[in-house]
Amino acid sequence: MNRERLYQVIEAPQVSEKATNGADQRRQHVFRVARDADKREIRKAVEHIFSVEVERVQVLNVTGKNKRFGAIQGRRKGWRKAIVRLKPGHDIDYAGMEG
Repeated sequence: MNRERLYQVIEAPQVSEKATNGADQRRQHVFRVARDADKREIRKAVEHIFSVEVERVQVLNVTGKNKRFGAIQGRRKGWRKAIVRLKPGHDIDYAGMEG
């Protein structure tokens, strides 16, 4: 797998109250990932980009919400979420990263 693909797999960290609690209590981090990424690619991308060891990866598809603005109806875009559990002794520090 080439390095370009690894950087395309992880789109962004998903920061929410639930994701932060998971990171604190269970060493889990949540990422938005490419729609066509599989668990093996996600594991390799996280290990390469953040220099950590991954214990487990769970993936789910989040469907977009139906929205309405007056008489105009629309739908938000769906996305793919990856919940990555790190091995004991490893952690990801987002504060030290450049964006």
